[in-house]
Amino acid sequence: MAQKKPKKAFWRNIFRIGFYACCLFFITSLFYTIYLKWMPPVTTLLMVKRSLENNGDNESVKPSILCKWRSYDQISNQAKLAVIAEEDQNFSSHHGFDIDAIEQAFKHDMKGKKIRGGSTISQQVAKNVFLWNGRSWVRKGLEVYFTFLIETIWGKKRILQMYLNVAEMGNGIFGVEAASEKYFRKDARSVNKAEAAMLATILPNPIMYDAMHPSAYMLRKQGRVEWAMQKIGGVGYLDDL
Repeated sequence: MAQKKPKKAFWRNIFRIGFYACCLFFITSLFYTIYLKWMPPVTTLLMVKRSLENNGDNESVKPSILCKWRSYDQISNQAKLAVIAEEDQNFSSHHGFDIDAIEQAFKHDMKGKKIRGGSTISQQVAKNVFLWNGRSWVRKGLEVYFTFLIETIWGKKRILQMYLNVAEMGNGIFGVEAASEKYFRKDARSVNKAEAAMLATILPNPIMYDAMHPSAYMLRKQGRVEWAMQKIGGVGYLDDL
């Protein structure tokens, strides 16, 4: 009996520590999410990673990453519509998770076919802003948690604004403002339909795709994105956000 008491005390302490750690995580994540409803993030883990990778050459004087924050109204409606048309056409109607897209991605995965994942824009924002790249059940669980938080606290317009500011659109180029200046020599507010579609085309593989030297595949996909933008209702789609 004397041996059982220390063992019970040990597990009781472990449980207490775990409980306090979970409470601390919940409180800090909640307050940080509320903070980001109004303020831009200082950086993201992917930005830090790209900065370290691009600073490998100590003699380089070029900035390792490019990122300029813009408000929702400072971003072209065409850019907003293009990323929705390319990444998440049910963005206005789902609550963070597109069940149909997830099921379709799972079925293709089971058949061994290569297809892009079923992640929504909300899920991608949760991953980009709060988490790290990788595949694990822990990271996926946290992605679900943060997706729920931002859908509840931020709303669709803030989620879309955040995505358009932190999404990688070239090696070390983050956000539509930095990408627009780099590729088109204009600000994000002035991006037209064709340019917005090209930026959306880059999103699946921003390291490989280059808007300044688009391949034949990118040009074909640009046309498909423009068609999808019109199909979902044009900029009038944004009125439902």
